[in-house]
Amino acid sequence: MKINKGLMAGSTDMLILSLLEEKEMYGYEMIETLEKRSDHTFDLKAGTLYPLLHSLESAGYITSREVSTENGRVRKYYAITNDGIGFLDSRRQEWEKFSGAVNLVIGKGVKA
Repeated sequence: MKINKGLMAGSTDMLILSLLEEKEMYGYEMIETLEKRSDHTFDLKAGTLYPLLHSLESAGYITSREVSTENGRVRKYYAITNDGIGFLDSRRQEWEKFSGAVNLVIGKGVKA
């Protein structure tokens, strides 16, 4: 079943920051990891990822550094900052509240 891209749009920053919380990554690595972990549900395109990375970096949530590879190419690695960890924590809390409320409405949750 194909997932509506609008459902993913509001949570992409949280997904990317969650990956970077584990380790520093370069763009294509994030795309592949996200696709693999989501069982191919999340198929992020470079045209979506890189503007998001620039936005997160401008906000101070991630940093980047360039590394020369063995073949002489330069690869940009991204890492989460302390501010990014705080932002991710708030986004997770927001997600828990939202997804819990949705599950209550569609009958998949139990109100405590």
